[in-house]
Amino acid sequence: AEDLALLDRVAEAIVRRGMAAPAALFLESVGPVNFLGSQALHFFTPLLDVVFPQRELERIATLLERRDTLSRLAEMIERRSEAPGATNPR
Repeated sequence: AEDLALLDRVAEAIVRRGMAAPAALFLESVGPVNFLGSQALHFFTPLLDVVFPQRELERIATLLERRDTLSRLAEMIERRSEAPGATNPR
């Protein structure tokens, strides 16, 4: 449940900034290498800990180890972007 809440917060932030289409394209293109990304995130956690909370970095890295995470995030972004008033008009 916490993992889904974290992914939902990420999807909400992406849609709120009007980045749904670029994010969907990016997620589709990096899907096959998500495990490598998770391992890189584990490796760089001590450096990224300065900017982001270590607990959330570890949770994201663990989520990326699963194959279905990126497709689930893409679905969440798509659902949120289709909702009325989803993007931030600027």
